[in-house]
Amino acid sequence: MHKWKYSFFRQKTIGMTLTELMLAVAIGAVIAAIAVPMFSQQINRMNIRVAIAEISGISAEIEQFQMNNERMPVDIDELNTANGVDPWSNDYVYNNLAGANPGSSRKDRNLVPLNTDFDLYSRGKDGDSKLPLTAKASRDDILRANNGAFIGLAEDY
Repeated sequence: MHKWKYSFFRQKTIGMTLTELMLAVAIGAVIAAIAVPMFSQQINRMNIRVAIAEISGISAEIEQFQMNNERMPVDIDELNTANGVDPWSNDYVYNNLAGANPGSSRKDRNLVPLNTDFDLYSRGKDGDSKLPLTAKASRDDILRANNGAFIGLAEDY
C-alpha cells in the first residue's frame, strides 16, 4: 500500500477566515442591538427616579422655608440649598401660586389645577412642557401634584 501525502491540502491557518469574521461581527451587532436600547431605557428610568427624589427634596425645602419665613420663596435660588437642575440638565420649574394668575398653574385632564400652594416640576427628557397634562409635550414631565401627595411622571397621574 502506498500512502499519498496531501500536504498541499492541509495548510495550517492562523487567524480567522472571512466567514468567521463576518459571523462574529453579526453576533456582536445583534447583541448590541438588544443591549443598547435596554441600557438607554434603564438610564431614563434612573433619571426619572432621581428627578422624583430631587423634587421631593426641593418641595420639603420650600415648605420649610415657608414655615421659617412666613412666605413662599420667590424662586428656587432663594432656597440656597436646592439643586435647580434636573437630570436632563434643564432647570426645575417653580411657580408660587399664592396670588398668581389661575391660568398659570399646571392642570390635570379635567383642567383642574394640580396644586393650591405651588407648582414644582421637571420638563422631562424632551425639555418641553405645556400647562395641561394632556398635552403631548407634558407626558414625560416629572411633577408634584395634590400639594405634594403625588410626585411622579405626568402620564402616571
